[in-house]
Amino acid sequence: MLEEVERWLSTRSWSVSDRPLHRIVAAKHATGQSVSVVLPALNEEATVGDIVAVIRHDLVERVPLVDEIVVVDSGSTDRTSEVAAAAGARVVHRDEILPRIPAVPGKGEVLWRSLLVTRGDIVCFVDADLREFSADFVSGIVGPLLTDPDVDLVKAMYDRPLGGAAGQGGRVTELMARPLLNMHWPQLAGFVQPLGGEYAARRSLLEQLPFPVGYGVELGMLVDSLHLVGLDALAQVDVGVRKHRHQDGQALGRMAAAIYRTAQLRLARGHLIRPSLTQFERMEDGFEPRTYSVDTEERPPMVEIAEYAARKVA
Repeated sequence: MLEEVERWLSTRSWSVSDRPLHRIVAAKHATGQSVSVVLPALNEEATVGDIVAVIRHDLVERVPLVDEIVVVDSGSTDRTSEVAAAAGARVVHRDEILPRIPAVPGKGEVLWRSLLVTRGDIVCFVDADLREFSADFVSGIVGPLLTDPDVDLVKAMYDRPLGGAAGQGGRVTELMARPLLNMHWPQLAGFVQPLGGEYAARRSLLEQLPFPVGYGVELGMLVDSLHLVGLDALAQVDVGVRKHRHQDGQALGRMAAAIYRTAQLRLARGHLIRPSLTQFERMEDGFEPRTYSVDTEERPPMVEIAEYAARKVA
């Protein structure tokens, strides 16, 4: 590990207990910054309501830390929107945001569009499939942004149990993302959960970043933020344990392919061939191939979008 990263680990890796909630709220009041929480959601009726309810109770009603909770529904066929709204979130449908640019499937697409329907100086992203959710996931990663003006992006770090075994989750992280980061961007080797879906950043940073439309958004955001603001502007906070729905092996393969392609684009921007991934499924007559396109499209920095610029003027 680079000496720079060892130093970073000692100065930019914290625990949620390092910043008590009253200190964070006092810093928010002193700086006048606003906080938006965004939950990208697709068929998460079983979990999204509990997450919204905890944030609203603990960080809106009990203490004034969060200014708005926005669930961006990317086409759910269940009751995700109704459950989220009933719990106290403002629900916006992905296709209603920036309609002149047709939406494509993908988590990064939803996060990119969320910048147009939120107002916070600090934007906090939280996955909508978390179970046994704690408000620490929000206060922990928002805290450094309110107390330290030199920090621009904060990732949550946590244990990820799988099948009752501690530390066995995050398979794509260990098999794809961590090797890529260590080999090509060793300054980012200190991140415990580089692909984690819980992170917060200043709007002033997010609006300058391109957004891979799919699963590559977290890796792309880390790499691009490193180049834009430097390692010392990035941080991570230990928030405990993350429990969520785990993907099957084939879904993880598609995720890994998108992450690899995101890295490849950043290593050589001239590689414009649209890749694909073939997987196999056993059928009556043997194994049958299934070929999927791998997300390579990216949305431009939001500051380049006319509607966003017009909104800031207004």
